[in-house]
Amino acid sequence: MRFTIDRELLLKGLTLVSKAVPPKAELPIFQNIKLSLTEKGLEILGSDNSITIKTTIPYMIGEKEIIRNSQNGETLIAAKILIEVVRHIEEEYITFELIDSSVLSIEDSKSNFKLNSIKAEEYPQIDLNPSGATLEIKTKDLMTLVDSTVFAASTKETRPILTAINLEAHDNLLTATATDTARLARKSVDIESDVRFVANISAKKMVDIVRSFEEAEMVQIAISDKKAIFSSDNTVISTRLTNGEYPNTKNIVPKNFNYFLEVNSAEFLKAMERVSLLSAEHDGVVKVIMTEDEVEIISRSSLVGSANEKLNVFQFSGERLEISFRSSFVADAIKACKSEDVTIAFIGEMKPFVVKNSKDDTIDMLVTPLRS
Repeated sequence: MRFTIDRELLLKGLTLVSKAVPPKAELPIFQNIKLSLTEKGLEILGSDNSITIKTTIPYMIGEKEIIRNSQNGETLIAAKILIEVVRHIEEEYITFELIDSSVLSIEDSKSNFKLNSIKAEEYPQIDLNPSGATLEIKTKDLMTLVDSTVFAASTKETRPILTAINLEAHDNLLTATATDTARLARKSVDIESDVRFVANISAKKMVDIVRSFEEAEMVQIAISDKKAIFSSDNTVISTRLTNGEYPNTKNIVPKNFNYFLEVNSAEFLKAMERVSLLSAEHDGVVKVIMTEDEVEIISRSSLVGSANEKLNVFQFSGERLEISFRSSFVADAIKACKSEDVTIAFIGEMKPFVVKNSKDDTIDMLVTPLRS
C-alpha cells in the first residue's frame, strides 16, 4: 500500500472515524483504525463493536487531486497516535507506505514516522450493507428531531432503554420521542416514503451521528432488527439498537387543560435563571404563582435565602394556580420549541403540564411538577 494524500482532508476523515474508537476496549483490536486504499479512494474505518463509522476520501474532488501515487492495500494503525502524527505534520500532502505488512511509513519533506502496523485481516468483519426498512430524510429534519428531544433522555444506566431516543416511522411521518419519566419530548417530521419501523437508538450516539452528516443535504436510514445504518455521500455509520421495549407514551400527553399561561420565551427563561440561582441545593426548583393580574416566580433556600421575580409580559387564563417544577426541565422544553412566545398549559397543581409552540403542532413537551 502506498499513497500521497491531502493532509487536511485526511485529518478530517480520521477525526470523524475516531468518534467510534473507544479509549479502552474489551477487544484491543478496536483501538486501531483500518485504512484501505481501493479503487474508490481511501476508506477509513473505526468501531467499538457497538457503533461503526466508515468514511471514504476520493481520489478527486472537482478538479483537485486528493490522492496520487497510489498502490492499493490495507492495514491497521493505532488510532490515537495516527491522528496525532497527521495533526502535527505541517505540509499540505503526506505520503504513506506500508513496509513488509508490519510498518507504516508516514512522511513529508521534513518528517518521517514509522509506526508498527497490524495486518488488516485481524480486524473483525463488520457488515455495513443496509437492510430492513429504508428511508431518505433531509439532514436538517434529522437534526431537528434529535435537537428537539435528546435533552429529555435519561443519563442514568439503571434503565438503559430510557437513555435511547425512540424513532417510529408510519403514515409518512418520522417521530422521535425521549423521556426520563419526569419529562417527555416528542417531535415529528414529514417523510416521503410510507415506511414503517420502530427503533431505539442511544441518545448520545444519535447526537454524534447527526453531527457527522451536518454538511450533507440528505441522509439514508436503514433499520433492521438489531442495527440502524445511516449513510450519505462518502460516510456510513452503523449503530446497534438499544435492547428493551420503550415505554408506551402515545397517549401520555393531555388533550384538555384548565389553565393557560402565554409568555415571552426569552423573558421567562431569564427570569427562571435568575430566581433559580438560590435553589441550587434543590436542583433548581422554582414555584410559579399565576393569576390573571400577576405571574411571580419564587425560589427559597434554607441556607441562602429567597428570590422572586414578576413577569412584565404574560397572559394567563384560569383561576389562581401555584405549581413547582425543576426550572431546567422547563427551560429545555422552551428552547426546543424554538418560538418567540410559548404557551404552558396546565390541568392542576400536581398534574403533568405541557409547553407548546402554538404555531407548531408537531412538537410535544411534557413536564412533571414537584411538591414544594
